[in-house]
Amino acid sequence: MFSPQIQSYIDSSSQAQAFKRVSEINNYINSIYPVQNSNKTQQASAFEEILAESKKEDKSGIFDLDLPPNIKKTAPVSFGSLTKVTAKKPIYNSKEAILGYVKEASEKYGVEEKLIKALIKQESGFNPNAVSSAGAKGLMQLMPATAKHLGVKDVFNPKENIEGGVKYLRQMLDKYNGNKILALAAYNAGPGAVDKYDGIPPYRETQNYVKSILKDYL
Repeated sequence: MFSPQIQSYIDSSSQAQAFKRVSEINNYINSIYPVQNSNKTQQASAFEEILAESKKEDKSGIFDLDLPPNIKKTAPVSFGSLTKVTAKKPIYNSKEAILGYVKEASEKYGVEEKLIKALIKQESGFNPNAVSSAGAKGLMQLMPATAKHLGVKDVFNPKENIEGGVKYLRQMLDKYNGNKILALAAYNAGPGAVDKYDGIPPYRETQNYVKSILKDYL
């Protein structure tokens, strides 16, 4: 049963509609931010934001009521007309999430997962925020110009970085007819250097790079 204060808000049809709409908003927020001590503030903020937006769009006047704060604690109802509101998905940097992005990129570009993981281990040690002295960034150490060419907007976004890096590795594999050694050398030193020397360039860094990745891969 509702308290006399809340019941008074439900007596008219317009007030009942407002009550239902607020319930819908509240339950929608609950579905995004489960009630836990760590996110109560975020939950409340999201509730107020969506409620304010609903008031702006409303033409019936049903939100012109001074609803009491405890009206938020209503029983669950089906979510209806708030489908235009979407929650921004967070960027996940956990090892589990990163391996999931590796799997997705592997399937999309036809590059073995274990080869991608070996390359990431060598490039960044699975650190999404890694930055080299040369300016390469992220898990697969993409240079700014290369990232831009590959369509990567945020090199520190694990999903975007892996997508771009695997796409580039696929291009190198295609260029060298599936030869993993030459593709890896080109990933490190650039295809121009591989073409110039018709093989792995005589750079100690590149030679150790290829050996290290192949060791993990094999």
